[in-house]
Amino acid sequence: MAALPEAFSARSGPSPVQIFLILLAIISLAWVATHAISGLMAGIYWFFWFSFSTGAGLRFLATLTPKREAVPDTFLEASNENLPRYSVIVALYREAAITSQLVKALSQLNYPRENLEVLYALEADDFETITAFKAQNLPDYMHIVLVPPGTPRTKPRALNYALARAQGDLVVIYDAEDRPAPDQLIEAARTFARAQQTGDMSLVCLQAPLRPLGGDGFIARQFAAEYAVQFDVLLPAFCRLKLPFPLGGTSNHFRTKVLKSIGAWDAYNVTEDADLGLRLAQYGYTSVMLKAPTIETPPSNIYTWIPQRTRWIKGYMQTLIVHSRLTTALRLKVWISMILGVGLSTLAALCYAPFTCFVLSGLMLQALSGQFTPMAYRDAGLLLFGTLSGMLALYQGARRAGVPFGLKDVLSAPAYWSLQSISAAHAIYQLIVKPFHWDKTDHKPAAIS
Repeated sequence: MAALPEAFSARSGPSPVQIFLILLAIISLAWVATHAISGLMAGIYWFFWFSFSTGAGLRFLATLTPKREAVPDTFLEASNENLPRYSVIVALYREAAITSQLVKALSQLNYPRENLEVLYALEADDFETITAFKAQNLPDYMHIVLVPPGTPRTKPRALNYALARAQGDLVVIYDAEDRPAPDQLIEAARTFARAQQTGDMSLVCLQAPLRPLGGDGFIARQFAAEYAVQFDVLLPAFCRLKLPFPLGGTSNHFRTKVLKSIGAWDAYNVTEDADLGLRLAQYGYTSVMLKAPTIETPPSNIYTWIPQRTRWIKGYMQTLIVHSRLTTALRLKVWISMILGVGLSTLAALCYAPFTCFVLSGLMLQALSGQFTPMAYRDAGLLLFGTLSGMLALYQGARRAGVPFGLKDVLSAPAYWSLQSISAAHAIYQLIVKPFHWDKTDHKPAAIS
């Protein structure tokens, strides 16, 4: 397997050029603040105003994207002859409690066993999980891969170790709590085959939609609806526009040879999925969405959700650093996707709560004085448009994904959005102090079958 080019690794952090530009920007801002503070404040204001407007507009337009068409029955019922060999990789750490559910879920995959291998990548010192797997009496096509000690101890490092040993022509990764639709591998294999038959050799990645189901409470319901927006509203819109998109952390299907040739996952990027989606596009490859979903278990409370969201936002920041420091010409579509799919998401997570407090407090003060400035009308309009477009996307996504999400959930969504600013602030801290630290999400067996 080819080594990941250093230019695409988050290990080295910002380049000297990026550091110079950051320092130059700080010095310039300090000078402008000293000599033209009003101009500086106006520039910052309009930057954020247009950024938030773009994000709100993107969500509104994405809700108008037609729903993906259903997979024809004949597509799934075709002959299983000549299907390629498939490797399934699951990287686990301290997941003894969920091994039985995982083995059962992957045993239900509808794929010829003679062309299937399942690799469980376990850390060599995770004795509890190893023991739990050995007690499962695994079938012949399932194997344990012990990942030797090393740094960084991250999911992508374990995936790379298992990938080097994978024998499949195609490979898919799942998480410990995943329950993929039984026909997902069949759909993926035939989608790749159909692309090859039409001469489209650029298609090397397929993303299955993720469905967090089975949780209850405020965080679980909002998380499930947020995923519905991502996988049933935003990503289909990116596909329609033929734009690359940041992959989800699981249920990614690849042509194994291509994945190995580009260095696979960056072990130092804590959202290796988002990075890989953009890197594939930078090499000229394309990704599209599947129809068959993967069921997951959503986080049940804020104590589980915040570390997970902190890792995601920190990884988005790492991805922005990596792909904006490249010395090679970055493809235009990658730039657009990086800004719309990664940059705006990061900015919104960081600034939503402060921006909302700023606008609401300003409106209250001006209401008390009886005088409203043009800026107040602009900000109020943006807050209203952003809130309504976000709620519309939630409604559309939940409807398409079949996720229960009532009026009470829609109206309480801004509180959930505001919580992301806490995770974003923590992500900045971690990016500086411990950039490669992996906040592990603990999983429990699903409450539904």
